Amino acid sequence: MSRIRALFVLPLLTLLGGCNLVVLNPAGDMAIQQRDLIVVATVLMLIVVLPVMALTVFFAWRYRKGNDADYKPDWDHSLKLELIIWAAPLLIIICLGSVTWVTTHMLDPYRPLDRIAEGRPVPQDVKPLEVEVVALDWKWLFFYPEYGVATVNELAAPIDRPITFKITASSVMNSFFIPALAGQIYAMPGMETKLHAVINKPGVYDGFSANYSGAGFSGMRFKFHGMSNDDFADWVAKVRGADQTLDRQTYLALERPSENVPPAYYAGYQDDLYQRILNMCVDPAKMCMGEMMAIDGKGGLGVEGIHNVLPKELEYDKHQRRGAIFGPQPSYVASLCTDTDPFGTRGAGAAGKTEQEPRQAGAGTAPSPAATPISLPAQPRNAPRPDNI
Repeated sequence: MSRIRALFVLPLLTLLGGCNLVVLNPAGDMAIQQRDLIVVATVLMLIVVLPVMALTVFFAWRYRKGNDADYKPDWDHSLKLELIIWAAPLLIIICLGSVTWVTTHMLDPYRPLDRIAEGRPVPQDVKPLEVEVVALDWKWLFFYPEYGVATVNELAAPIDRPITFKITASSVMNSFFIPALAGQIYAMPGMETKLHAVINKPGVYDGFSANYSGAGFSGMRFKFHGMSNDDFADWVAKVRGADQTLDRQTYLALERPSENVPPAYYAGYQDDLYQRILNMCVDPAKMCMGEMMAIDGKGGLGVEGIHNVLPKELEYDKHQRRGAIFGPQPSYVASLCTDTDPFGTRGAGAAGKTEQEPRQAGAGTAPSPAATPISLPAQPRNAPRPDNI
């Protein structure tokens, strides 16, 4: 009967040949260091686990029914055993704590790389490849600011060149994960996370979301291509040859939920598009988060911030009221930007009158403090001013 069972089990063992042990055999230096940390932590814990498992089997066998093993019910203490029981776990905890403390800082995903492989520091003349990542429902969008191209569900990078990922999401939280490259890091709407990594071996690797995010989650996968410099240049040229570009309206259509999306290329994209996605204001009808936070920083536009809007001039501020030199300079919301008034000049209203009327009248009254405009959302270098702020 046991032989018949073995015949049924052997075919199942062949399925193990399809297991992908990429986490234990990665192609990127960051993932290799993380693999080493997993191995070290596992070995340290096995120092306790293996003896416990072995002694469990030993005691069960030695004191089984029918065996004449010595039985000592009066035994209650052993100094040597106490030292082993307490000292071994304590030493393991100390070792694990030390390793964790060091690697937590060394493998911080926000920390720029100081090496591309063991014994190979990052060359001073090498510029990291910057990739801006957006998790959509249910696909991945990648921007290459250096080359001015964008892709969907396909990512590429040259080997031995540091990569700087800037990661955000359009709606719900996802997790950006390429096991061969580095550990996972979350993509969250309205927030930007970062990841520094490098790929050291050419090949095609799997990337996906490691955080469930809805019905199309199972198809939210992409391919990551590790290439030589020449092959990467050819890949960029292929993307630049695409017949479509990505602007705000195209992105709003792409943002709609879709499943199992094939790779797509965009020969160009609007310069400030990633910043608008991050600030959640791709739709022209929506105010950017940077603008909202700037208004809130000045007191807001509600009841609590009514004194911070011209022409009240911060009358409630005791330092301003007493004319003291202490405290911050008075500031308030003077105007709002709109699509038809991108600089807020027509919206200032009272601000313009407050500053101009005393001069026209020739009165000796001192003009009101200059209005402090609201701050704008962060823009990429050399990007044109958005058309609605």
